[in-house]
Amino acid sequence: MSDYLTLEKEAFDEFTEKRSRFIGYAKPVHTQQEAADFINKIKSKHWDATHNVYAYVLRDGQQKRYSDDGEPSGTAGVPVLDVLLKENLTDCAVVATRYFGGVLLGAGGLVRAYSHTSKIAVTAARIIKMSLCSVLLVECDYNFYGRLTTLIPSFGGITENADFGENVTVTFYLPAEKEELFKAQLTEQSFGKFSAVKISSKYAQINM
Repeated sequence: MSDYLTLEKEAFDEFTEKRSRFIGYAKPVHTQQEAADFINKIKSKHWDATHNVYAYVLRDGQQKRYSDDGEPSGTAGVPVLDVLLKENLTDCAVVATRYFGGVLLGAGGLVRAYSHTSKIAVTAARIIKMSLCSVLLVECDYNFYGRLTTLIPSFGGITENADFGENVTVTFYLPAEKEELFKAQLTEQSFGKFSAVKISSKYAQINM
């Protein structure tokens, strides 16, 4: 899988339905432990809530988990999870907290309320695309450095570090599919004097 969708940050939003207060929390997570820590944090924060429903999806092992936390089966955890799946999200978790307001919502009402809670949490956390990137290193002289700082972003690259010594050593990442094109352009612009060395790969958000 070269690209995937996830959440940018931890965030929350809330609304009220027939006097029941619903609070949706969403967060990017990468492991079961991170998901469990996030869920437990929200449960501790809202220890007095009627329900703390949750769902999460992980790329690692294509795991999907959810809990109704006492709500009728299929009316809470599944709707929260469905929002993540329909948005093609992974490596993220949502906790939907409910404070019961005294008015029963019925099965259909619960499904709609928990689905909405998940949606507003996801919207608040913002969906982003993560792309497979190549991490490259270029060592060049100071005369070429200015041109390099223009070349890197033209390929969607993002500089991570620049070490200014006798020469300039720049570490950056760019979309993996643009690695060879970048290397060719670097060779051309430097007349073969400088080259890029791939040091690793990682997933990162790229803004083109």
